[in-house]
Amino acid sequence: MSQKAKFIQDLSLPVVAAPMFLISNPKLVVECCKNGIVGTFPALNQRTSEGFEEWLIQIKTELQQFEEETGKKPAPFGVNLIVHPTNPRLEADVKLCMKHKVPLVITSLGAVSQVVNAIHSYGGLVFHDIIKKRHAEKASEAGVDGLILVSAGAGGHAGNINPMSLVAEIKKFFHKTILLSGCISTGRDIASAMQMGADLAYMGTRFINVEESQAPEEYRKMIIEAGASDIVYTAAISGVHANFLAASLNAAGISEEDLKKEHKVDFGKELDTEAKAWKTIWSAGQGVTTIENVLPVSELVQNLKKEFVTAIEEQSQLLKTFPKE
Repeated sequence: MSQKAKFIQDLSLPVVAAPMFLISNPKLVVECCKNGIVGTFPALNQRTSEGFEEWLIQIKTELQQFEEETGKKPAPFGVNLIVHPTNPRLEADVKLCMKHKVPLVITSLGAVSQVVNAIHSYGGLVFHDIIKKRHAEKASEAGVDGLILVSAGAGGHAGNINPMSLVAEIKKFFHKTILLSGCISTGRDIASAMQMGADLAYMGTRFINVEESQAPEEYRKMIIEAGASDIVYTAAISGVHANFLAASLNAAGISEEDLKKEHKVDFGKELDTEAKAWKTIWSAGQGVTTIENVLPVSELVQNLKKEFVTAIEEQSQLLKTFPKE
């Protein structure tokens, strides 16, 4: 019996648009789902649980209308929950996920069996993001349905392990759904993730530069102008290592000395909380190197499909040349 998420076979591409703090919104989620890929958002992008529920209702309503009008079943949507004592809304938000039967819940900063069991109670799935084997083992013990492997070069709170090594290491003991995150911006990248052994590609940075995201124009422009070497991996912003656009760090007056620190830097009153810091200091992954425009989700997905097919066809041609006796 397969332990992989059943919804994968119904997607137009094996892609999850990652939940991005301050960037993802219902409009982005709905457009992703309409175009056959999983759309997600962080619950904390709404400032209250009441607002979170309003977003859930909006997304469910619009996707239901889409299915009734077109006869096409949209991809499932997901919500990211921060499972950590510092999140006072966790219990309330879990209850709302249960009430509205959110298809997919993505947990971060803690894999707790109670949360997993709550989501499983109505048939929902739980995917958990990890950056190393120890975190994956704990999440597996908690009963999660999938692991999101956040490898080197990913945007946000990324790890520093090569994706090939990370996938191989985790697949030795985890046999459910594997998602790979890190520098995935094109259809060829999606195909490469599948070649490495992932079941789904987890794409964040590329979906900052879509018309439906909440990213400021300056942010999108900075991504277009950036290359892989313009991404800085530092713990100075939030106390946990993450990847940021160097130009935004420079604009905030953060020095090279600050960036080398292994703890959060005191930026003063203007950036005295992580939320305020992330509004000014912008995250992105090394996949910026292939992002050259801002597109509507529908056009981006069509482009990704074409690139994915081309990459797979080119790979199949290698069988005519290799292996040799």
